[in-house]
Amino acid sequence: MGRTVPWRALGAGAVVGLLLVALPRLLSVEPDPWLSLNLLRAAVLAFALGLAFLLDDPARHLTTPVTTRRWVRTGLRVAWVVPPAALWWTAALALVPEKVRPPVGSVTLEAGATAVFALAAAAMAVRFGNEPESGPTVAAGVLTTAVLAQVLLPDRWSLFVATGDPRWEAAHERWALVLALAALVWGACGPEPVRRGFRFLRRRPTAADPSAA
Repeated sequence: MGRTVPWRALGAGAVVGLLLVALPRLLSVEPDPWLSLNLLRAAVLAFALGLAFLLDDPARHLTTPVTTRRWVRTGLRVAWVVPPAALWWTAALALVPEKVRPPVGSVTLEAGATAVFALAAAAMAVRFGNEPESGPTVAAGVLTTAVLAQVLLPDRWSLFVATGDPRWEAAHERWALVLALAALVWGACGPEPVRRGFRFLRRRPTAADPSAA
């Protein structure tokens, strides 16, 4: 099962994310809390774009009839990804100097919600589409959603607030809601779609039926 995981896409997202977090160190720039927080958020988005490819399966239409249920196959893929993802997140946090590091619990909630959102979008693409490799489309959708959420959400519903902002706690309550809703969508899209065939029974002509002549 590990061979079916798109390690290249995940690795690319992970590397880009770590480079983003490390930018202040690489450029010898004095980091500040707002910059560090936004770089962490950008890194999480980069990793989530890699996760958008997790359910890609070039042989999808060949593997659909197997006895192993889809949610089991998906769960096994996620199980392969969780340990390296946890190590990646630990490394990303370690690259942020402690004096400007945002609250770990809160930003981890943001990271988890973003990751589960990407997985839910990938699961929706698999359940409601026929494309075996929908990763690029899902990644584009996740990126577009992130940009629109940043630009279009009113201030009172904002998700992306600074650490010293009075709305910080309320924003992370909304992040928890995003996580819960994404998890529900992901769970609902886990099983195989129900395919119902419609049988059109032809009426046998009878002697009294004019069409029988």
